[in-house]
Order: sequence, then structure tokens, then C-alpha cells
Amino acid sequence: MAANEWINGYLEAILDSGASAIEENKAGPGVNVRDRGHFNPTKYFVEEVVTGVDESDLHRTWIKVVATRNSRERSSRLENMCWRIWHLARKKKQLEWEDLQRLANRRWEREQGRKDVTEDMSEDLSEGEKGDVLAEAVSLDSPRKKFQRNSSNLEVWSDSNTEKKLYIILISLHGLVRGENMELGRDSDTGGQIKYVVELARALAKMPGVYRVDLFTRQVSSPEVDWSYGEPTEMLSTGADDADLGESSGAYIVVRGEPYLRKELLWPYIQEFVDGALAHILNMSRKQIGGGQPVPYVIHGHADAGDSAALLSGALNVPMVLTGHSLGRNKLEQLLKQGRQSKEDINSTYRIMRRIEAEELSLDAAELVITSTKQEIEEQWGLYDGFDVKLEKVLRARGRRGVNCHGRFMPRMAVIPPGMDFSNVVVQEDSAEGEGDLMALTNSEGSSPKAVPAIWSEVMRFLTNPHKPMILALSRPDPKKNIATLLKAFGECRPLRELANLTLILGNRDDIDEMSGGNASVLITILKLIDKYDLYGQVAFPKHHKQSDVPEIYRLAGKTKGVFINPAVIEPFGLTLIEAAAHGLPMVATKNGGPVDIHRALNNGLLVDPHDQQSIADALLKLVSEKNLWNECRRNGLRNIHLFSWPEHCRTYLTRVAACRMRHPQWKTDTPADEMAADESLNDSLKDVLDMSLRLSVDGERTSLNETLDVAAAGNNSEVQDQVKRVMSKMKRSEPGARDSDSDKKLTDTPSKYPMLRKQRKLIVIALDCYDDKGVPEKKMIQFIQEISKAIRSDQQIARHSGFALSTAMPMPELTEFLKSGNIKVNDFDALICSSGSEVYYPGEDGKLCPDPDYASHIDYRWGLDGLKKTIWKLMNTPEGGKFRQSSNVIEEDLKSSNSHCLSYLIKDLSKVYFVRWRLNVANMYVILGETGDTDYEEMISGTHKTLIMKGAVVKGSEELLRPTASCLRDDIVPRDSPLVAYTKEGSKAEDIINTVRQLSAAGM
Repeated sequence: MAANEWINGYLEAILDSGASAIEENKAGPGVNVRDRGHFNPTKYFVEEVVTGVDESDLHRTWIKVVATRNSRERSSRLENMCWRIWHLARKKKQLEWEDLQRLANRRWEREQGRKDVTEDMSEDLSEGEKGDVLAEAVSLDSPRKKFQRNSSNLEVWSDSNTEKKLYIILISLHGLVRGENMELGRDSDTGGQIKYVVELARALAKMPGVYRVDLFTRQVSSPEVDWSYGEPTEMLSTGADDADLGESSGAYIVVRGEPYLRKELLWPYIQEFVDGALAHILNMSRKQIGGGQPVPYVIHGHADAGDSAALLSGALNVPMVLTGHSLGRNKLEQLLKQGRQSKEDINSTYRIMRRIEAEELSLDAAELVITSTKQEIEEQWGLYDGFDVKLEKVLRARGRRGVNCHGRFMPRMAVIPPGMDFSNVVVQEDSAEGEGDLMALTNSEGSSPKAVPAIWSEVMRFLTNPHKPMILALSRPDPKKNIATLLKAFGECRPLRELANLTLILGNRDDIDEMSGGNASVLITILKLIDKYDLYGQVAFPKHHKQSDVPEIYRLAGKTKGVFINPAVIEPFGLTLIEAAAHGLPMVATKNGGPVDIHRALNNGLLVDPHDQQSIADALLKLVSEKNLWNECRRNGLRNIHLFSWPEHCRTYLTRVAACRMRHPQWKTDTPADEMAADESLNDSLKDVLDMSLRLSVDGERTSLNETLDVAAAGNNSEVQDQVKRVMSKMKRSEPGARDSDSDKKLTDTPSKYPMLRKQRKLIVIALDCYDDKGVPEKKMIQFIQEISKAIRSDQQIARHSGFALSTAMPMPELTEFLKSGNIKVNDFDALICSSGSEVYYPGEDGKLCPDPDYASHIDYRWGLDGLKKTIWKLMNTPEGGKFRQSSNVIEEDLKSSNSHCLSYLIKDLSKVYFVRWRLNVANMYVILGETGDTDYEEMISGTHKTLIMKGAVVKGSEELLRPTASCLRDDIVPRDSPLVAYTKEGSKAEDIINTVRQLSAAGM
């Protein structure tokens, strides 16, 4: 204990100086002993040592030490505290050192990446390119000039675009979403993003040329929430007022999924959600919109829905737009800086690695990323591997000049501030009317007080003098919103308490004990602080409010000449600041994040450091006490608020989206092979939105002609005979080839199984690659294929309407030879997916193989073959002395298995597109796998298709070699105990396999 004698002595000195000030000062702000002119050891210890190590138990021990009179027990407790202080201080320094190391490593990696890219891009930039990049860098200081410069070559969306019929998809997965009476603040997932996406959908539907906007979210059928969240669709608005677009035009909320889960638990259900969304989109594209146009026009993913948007965008070949709202890497760094949890604990609580992986995928797939502020681009997206601010400008300049970018791509970033609905805003000029309203509430005399909004009465029942200016804070009860610091600033500033009231609108609550841990903790802290500073009669904190009450709350604050405050530690944008400005309220806001850009545009308040409660108190006092300043800020906000209107936002939005590069091939849904099924659909997706079938028939599955004739022959039912006549008449009216795409003509004219595959009800996909340690396919794979084929054919009902597809990593020549060795013909299959998904072939009756040309162009999108080869070449070589020496003992290229879209290498040192292309209902697909596989193995399991896993079939997979241990867990991708996943016993025969298939069929009904 000798090494800690100084701590013992220091603690004794504190006790000798008197401990009476501890209770008074323990919750106060940070102390700067040099600025205050005297040194208070008690205050310094409590605030610098205890707060610094963030250990509440330490403070409780300290209180016990103060109260202890026995000298031996007191000495023992002091010694215990010394060891704990030493341990915590060492832990804190270790965390700080690790944080510095992580930042240094990231900085080195980014610089090294820039150097590598510079080496790859051997062609120097032309003078024009250098000028472009330089001009953009200079214009960063002036956002307005930057926007003008970037938009100069864009055709601004015009109100005359009424001839267009755009179908826009928005996706927002987490939280409770509905169009009216949004329960913002109910939980941590139901916040400002919900309001943003709903109002964006409404505003886009009103724009000229927009036919329909669908907002996809998750359906919630639970007794814990209102029944309206379980409705399959909700109409938000009709289309443009002056356009006659049809009965289905407008904005809608379309829901998929059942239980309400917090966003960290949604990841295993992404594939299932995408399957359902894809069925609805194809239905809408075929029947409601049509016109032969490639639809939808764009798919826009919000926050955690970026992963879903990327999958839909890839399957449908349409541009993707991404809005991050809040990002995983930024959250991870903030949590690590706090030092309360390790990286493993953070990942376990927030599924942060799965979230980051999804955001990287979304960033790679997006054509355009929309942000609310410039800070979001530089400080948040700049943390990701898929985006670099400087490199993006270089790539953009090279793209404009037609210079090779060696396969590198980064999405375009566009700052488009959110809009606001001004329909409920009523800004009144200064008059006595506001005072009259307030007098009516507080005047007990008189017979008939003036009618006022109910929320006013609810707020003012807390206040002793409601005439004082109101300081208004409106947010979720989230620790990041920093409400506790605001309350401390108000409680410790006596002039502010005497001059103003404080109103806290913190979502809706019934019982704090039933709320989530973080929200409950914030509310309990607020109640304790109100009691500590004796703020009864000065602070209002109502339990409930409706979304329609929010404008009235702003209006009440404006009538009292109050101030709106957002003290969040960091605010991505700050939509409430715009709402407050529209109602004539000056603002005090955090200087971290979006409020900086809002203040630059509106100039209607003051920015503060959210950690400095004295700065917060001074700013509030300044605004409520200086009436000239208050009036100036009010006028500035009202004068400039039009910059944040929804029409302006949507016009810029559509202008940016129109500049996105379209993907190829642009898919069409109006092929003759599906005309009969299309005519028999329910004709309105609002009625059959829960139907997962792409056949869109009344019974959920397309009835074949032969089946219809068989049923008609079985009896004299007049309804059945009428159905037969109707089908036959449609066949006579159809004109084959009239509306077929070029690629479909080519495949239809070629004698292959492609037309037949599109008519099947079910699809059996066999993905059972079995290789030995040398990479040679094992003969037991032949046995598994034969047993599966025998099992399916043993059930005539299943075999009659089922197609067969084989998916393998083998190239076509090797696969052909392998199947021939087992006496299996290639035309036993309807489709062959070869070379790890890079080729699709349709066997003909004569054994000839026809490649799918559209699929080749589909996967060619953003395929940088040369750049990928260079990157792999670098991995195959080791740098030494500034030069590269060949190290051929690691990996070598497998030329036999490679093609133009698949690079195969030998390691010497030890699915949605088919849904659209083949018109097959995903719910009727059966994928047969082994117990292990490649890195995409988990993605092949999750979804609405059925998965049959054969035990003992595949012993060795490659996912362990390619997927790092720090990556996301399998439970973050595949839902547990899914009824759509079944297993067969090791060594199962045909009878066992077909019984398992029947079991899966029954589970999916």
C-alpha cells in the first residue's frame, strides 16, 4: 500500500477540510480550479476523480467513508477506495490509449488507400480535371455557391413534367409508422425519422409527374400497440391536384412482417421483408402503372433499411438512393469513447457490426446519398470504407472526362435539408390576443372563459405563473438529447428561473417503470433534478400529447415570447428547430451537427456547447431578457423559413434522382408469357397486398390450362366451364411477341426450357457443392442429386408443377463432365447456375445450353474486372524495399474456373434476380443446402422461401476462411427456429427427403 500513500494522505486532507460540501457540490458542473481563484479539494475530488472515471459506486463508498467514525474501518475503506481509484484510472488511460491507436490506424489506412488509388490511376488528371476538383474544394466554405456550382449542369425538375408516371419506393423499417397521430417519442425507435419519411411520401406524391409513392415498413399486430399499425395499407394522400393519374395514384404506407421488434433485432428478417416487398412492387408495376416503362423509378432506403433497398435495387435494376439519418460507425466511436462498454458488449447490445456491414453494402449499392448537412458527409460518412471525400471528387472528375476509374465507384453525396409541412402553421403578429388567451386560462372569475386548445391547459396546470416566457424543449427522453444538462442549467441560474418557465415535451408515457431502460433513466433523473432544485411551479412535463398538439405547443411558446432549445450532444439535423422557427420561436441549439447549417440559413438564434451548462443558461437568459434580440431572431426565422419547404425539397430531390445513371438491363414486366396471369390478377394491390404470389390469381397460385380442363371434365359445374371459356378467349386474343423484350424473344425463339420455367409453380434449387481438400468435387454429390430427384418425382402433385435448378461454383464445362460421370443429363434441369452465380444457362431438348443474355448484363453493372485483378495481384505479392516480390506460394489464379464475371483462385496455404426474371413466387421456392457453405451461405437460408438442410452432405465450407470472427453473427442474418427451415437426417433417402419437402410445404401455407 506504500505506493498509494499519497492517495491516503489526500483523502485524509479532504476529510479534514470538511465533507459538508460534498452533497452540495457532487452534481455540479466541472470545476476549473485555476479559474475560480481558490482550491476546494472536496469539490475537485468529487467532480474530477469520481466523474472522470464514471463510477457511481465510488461516490457511494465515499459517502460511507465520510460517515464512518471508527478509525480502523475508516482506514480500511479509504485503502479500498485507493485501489479502486488506481484501477479505474489505469482502465481509463488504457481506453484513451486504445482510442488514440485506433484513430492513428484509421488515419494511416486512409492515407495508404489514397496512395494505392493514386498508383492505380496511372493516368494523370488533365488541367480541366484539376480545375474542377480545386474549384469544388474552394467552394466548400460557401454551401450556397457549392450547390449552384454542382447543379449548374442539372436540369431542374419542372412543374411541366406531368406526362411522366413515376413510381417511387421509400423504405423505413424500424419504429411505429402511421400517417396520423404519430406516437413520436413512444420509444427510442419512433422519433423524427418517422415523421420525416411520412411527410416526404406525402410531398413527393403531390409533385407533377409522380404517379405513386409507396412507403414500406413493418406491420405490427400486437395487443401492446394500437390496431392501426396492423393494417396492411394506409393511404396518406391522393396524387397531384391537377393531374388525373388513376385510382391508385398518391402516397401509401405498405406494411410487411408481424411482430414489433426494436431495430437491433430486425436483421434476421430483412430477407423475408424484401421478398414480400418485391411481390408487391412487381404487382404494382404490372397492373397499376404499366405503360411499358421501367418501374419503379427509384428505391430510397432510410437508416437501417439501406440493406433492404440495396437488395431490391439489385434485383430490379433501378437506382438506389440512401439516407443514413444516424450511422453505426459514428455510434460505435461515441460508445467506445465513453469507456463504459467493450466493443464485444456494444456489439452484443446494438448488433453494431451487422449494422455497419449493412451500411457498407448500402453505400456500395447507392447511386446517390442524401444528407441533411455537410457535417454528416465529412464527419460520419467519411468514417466508412466505401466513401472518401477527396477520392470521390477525383473519381467524379475522371468520370466527367471519360477517364478510366479502374473499377472504383463512390456514390454522389447531396445535401438536401428536410422540408416542413406549413399547412398547420399559423403565425400571428404581435398583439394582445395571446395575452387574452392566457388570461382566459388563469382567470377564475367570469362565467365563460375563452375556448383554448386542451394541450395549453395540460401544460399550464404545472406552472404557477404561465405568463412568463416559455423555454420549450421537445424530444425523445433519450440520454443523447441531453435534457438533464438543460435542467441543471435552468435550476442553477436564478435570474433565468425568475424570468422564464421551462416546458419539457418528452414523448408519451403511462408508467415509467414500463419504459425501456434508457428512457426511464432519463425521466427519473429529470424528476430528481426538479425536486433537488425545487422547480415545482416552474417546470411543465406533461405525460401525453398528440402529434396534432405539437403546433399548438409551439404557438403557446410563441405567445409567451419564449425560446425553443435543442441541447442534444449531437444532432444529425434538428427538424424541430425548423418547426419552431416556422412558428416564430428563436432557438438555442447545440453546435454539434445539423443545427450549424440551420443557423447559417435562418440566423434566428444562438449556438452553444451542449456540455457547458453555463453557456446554455447564458444563451437562454440573453434571448428571453433582450426583447430587441428576440424580435430580430423571430423575424429572421420567418423570413428565411421557405428554404425548408417540402416542395423545394422535393424539387431538388427529383432533380438529383433524375441525374442518377440508370441500370441495365431495364427490366419489363409485360411479357406475353405472363399475360394470362396478369389478366386474372385482382387488379388492385391494395386488396391483395398480403398475397405473396407473383401469379396474382384469386387462389394465390396460377392455375394451368391443363389443370383447368381436367377440373372441367370432372363435373358439369357451370362456374368452372365459364372459367375455361374465359381462359380460352384470352388465349385467342393474345398476340405472342407483340410486347416481348428483345432478350425474351431470343430465349423464347431458342428451343430451351426458359419458357417452361416461367410457367412452373414451384422451383427446387439444389445447392450442394461437395469438395475435397484439393477442391475436386466429390462423387457423393451425384448421389444426393439423384436421391433428391427421385424424392420429388415420387410425389406426382409436386413433380408435375415443379422446376429444377442446380446452383454450383463449378464452371459449365466442369459441371457437364461431372454430371456425365453420374449418368445425369443437363436437360434434366430447367436452369443451371454456374461459376458461383456468374452464369445462368437453360438446357434445350437436344442438350444444347442457352446462356441468359439479360443476366450477363445484369451482373456486369459496376463490375470492375481490371481493378479487381490489380487488387488481388497486390494481395498475392509482398512489398519489400519499395518493390514487390512474387510470393506464388499463397494463392494462384485458377484459369480453368474463371470467366469474364468470375475470378477463381486456388488457396495453396491452408438470389433475388431469379424472382423477377422467372416470375416465380419466392414462397414456392425450395433451396436444398448442406450444413456449411460459402460466405453467402446465411443469405441463402433467410427469406420467405423454404430451405432444406441435408446433414452430412457438405463437410467443409469456405466461410471460415473468408469471414472474419469480428464480423456479424449468424443470428443477425438467419432467424432462429424458423418454420421455413427443415433438416434431414444424415444418410437420408428419397422417402425422407420428400416427407421433409411436404413438411415445409405445409409450414408455408
